[in-house]
Amino acid sequence: MNTPFEFNDHPDPPRRPGIFARLRSSFLTGLVVIAPVGLTIWLIWTVIGWVDSFVLPFIPQAYQPDVVLRALIGDELYARWLGDDTQLHIRGVGVVIFLLFTIVVGWLAKGFIGRSLIRWAEGLVDRMPVVRSVYNGVKQLAETVFAQSESSFEKACLIQYPRKGIWAIGFISTTARGEIAGRAETSGGLLSVFVPTTPNPTSGFLLFFPQEDVIELDMTVEDAAKLVISAGLVYPNPKDPTKPAKQG
Repeated sequence: MNTPFEFNDHPDPPRRPGIFARLRSSFLTGLVVIAPVGLTIWLIWTVIGWVDSFVLPFIPQAYQPDVVLRALIGDELYARWLGDDTQLHIRGVGVVIFLLFTIVVGWLAKGFIGRSLIRWAEGLVDRMPVVRSVYNGVKQLAETVFAQSESSFEKACLIQYPRKGIWAIGFISTTARGEIAGRAETSGGLLSVFVPTTPNPTSGFLLFFPQEDVIELDMTVEDAAKLVISAGLVYPNPKDPTKPAKQG
């Protein structure tokens, strides 16, 4: 007779998952593999289509893809292969035209005549109240995102923010100068530090810290950005764990 407290020396072997459980597990695994690839392809395909729909209406009818193909192979072959009323849409033609047009505009803008035309056009825009505000805002955004300048974050760092004892990752941009450095009540230098938010590191706070309160990190700016974007899930491999941190 078994008692309520009697132990079973031979427990039953664990049950194997059923066919539906295995199918569900395989489906979820496949979804994890397919979803990033599929979404990436869909996003690229959508962006290409959007650029084509914006650029192609500006192309003269004589240079549209279907008209050019008709001229190359002849109307008879075109009608036999695709149909006489078929309009050929080659995805990506607008993107190629946009890239070539942008390169030509950039090349012209670097020259003396191009710079003179840009200054004349910007002077004209500055006399238009509403257009001036829109243009200056878009120009500042474009220069921030696309400008090929040497202005970039110098180092990743640790700072105590928003209070002592709480540490945050920041990016050292420059040494404070001008009125900011002159009016700040500090005994030493002052560093401008950008403190990003998670998971969007393009937004954040510009803070000015005394140089002695900023701890420079050995990790690169890219690794620090990955750490911020991943909410602390992706840590870079330490180069030398025994190496002491550098003070700013």
